[in-house]
Amino acid sequence: MEHENYLIFDIETCPLPWDSFSDSQQEYLLRGADSDDEITKKKNEMGLTPLTAQVVCIGLQLMRPADSGGFELLKRAAFSVDNSFSDEQTDKIELSTGDTCVLYNEKKVLENFWKIFRKYTPLHLISFNGRNFDAPFLMLRSAVLGVKPVKNLMDGTKFNYPMHTDLIDKLTFYNPSNFGATRRFNFDFYTRAFGVTSPKAEGLDGSKVAGYFAEGKIVEISEYCLRDVVATWELYKIWREFLKF
Repeated sequence: MEHENYLIFDIETCPLPWDSFSDSQQEYLLRGADSDDEITKKKNEMGLTPLTAQVVCIGLQLMRPADSGGFELLKRAAFSVDNSFSDEQTDKIELSTGDTCVLYNEKKVLENFWKIFRKYTPLHLISFNGRNFDAPFLMLRSAVLGVKPVKNLMDGTKFNYPMHTDLIDKLTFYNPSNFGATRRFNFDFYTRAFGVTSPKAEGLDGSKVAGYFAEGKIVEISEYCLRDVVATWELYKIWREFLKF
């Protein structure tokens, strides 16, 4: 029987306030943008890098192999950010799904994320595009905030990184393309193609997270992030059954 635990994870991010950047940084970020549409596009893209954006939520689902076969859920929760919180403040919200949303400031969200790697070992990560986005974002954003990552999530090579199953690599056979049999699709497309309930089915997607966060809708963001996590696990089980060799 397998002994490793499985951590399915996903993050939501949003751009940092524009006025938090120096004049030189603002000029650099908008360099080459000559129209209002181009400026808006570049500002929206800020949410994709850990030097210009913050973590808003980390969705987590911890699984382990069951003695009877299959898997059992150990816990599922969202670590979500309230920027008004001090390092000492925390709060919990029960979501409509029965899962828990734990609120911290961003630094404490990251510190508590890394604690999971000390508590559960060995820990096998499961993500969708985690090697390209979630993992490097979490590591770099942690360093920006003075938090030491417990584990190098980018260890290994592009084609061989043990203890992390990134489904975008698996479903494109490590050969993503803009066309053909290994064409890369977005997460919504993959879930619908494989009969998994799309996390976007309830109307929220990543492009709306920044607006929701500005409006204080952290519950909606947390539930959306956890829907991503649940769908990632369901997609992983399909890949494991039919395409893992």
